[in-house]
Amino acid sequence: MRAVQRSQILDRARYERTRSFSQAAVLEIKRKRRVHVGECLTFLFENSTTIWYQIQEMVRAERIEREDDIEHELATYNALLGGPGQLGCVLLIEIDDPALRDRRLREWRALPAYVYMRCEGGATVRPTVDPAQIDERRISAVQYLKFHLDDGRPLSIGCDLPGLIAETTLTREQRDALNDDLRAAGEPPHVAPTVGKDTQHVVALHQERHDNHRRRP
Repeated sequence: MRAVQRSQILDRARYERTRSFSQAAVLEIKRKRRVHVGECLTFLFENSTTIWYQIQEMVRAERIEREDDIEHELATYNALLGGPGQLGCVLLIEIDDPALRDRRLREWRALPAYVYMRCEGGATVRPTVDPAQIDERRISAVQYLKFHLDDGRPLSIGCDLPGLIAETTLTREQRDALNDDLRAAGEPPHVAPTVGKDTQHVVALHQERHDNHRRRP
């Protein structure tokens, strides 16, 4: 996946003026990349546009202005993106009851090793995991995963941890979105990636609205 560039990050004032548009556009992109498995697992697949939005929101919320701090946010969030043949995602373990959630996070410490993606042709792919999200006693309710698919095309996502066995078949819309992301990740530098175009489109509309605002008497 093409990393978000510093030149794509808008200053806070410009972003604020059209933030409502960004929210609507990015939420639609996120919707296609959100997959629920069983009663409490949600996979949120990231691409250049969703990462761009998260950086902009962080810059806004924390009122970040120093260049070094912006670069730090870029490095932090870009690390969630997959490279060629990869899909990066956030796995959320969603349990409302705090006591039950704490118990499950201890019982399910091995959960990331039991997550999988099933691809066309029957291949089953296990993700790599951020070890910082797991300690000796429990796992975090937020896990950062990367599925290394190479030429595989995803069909379903599941979990085969005993007591938490479930699998969700991806919809056509979800498959198309993830396949678009895989194509974008594998395109050479001189080719504008599909997902990158989404980001460029959002930024371009920001610029257009900003320019129209300035032209008003």
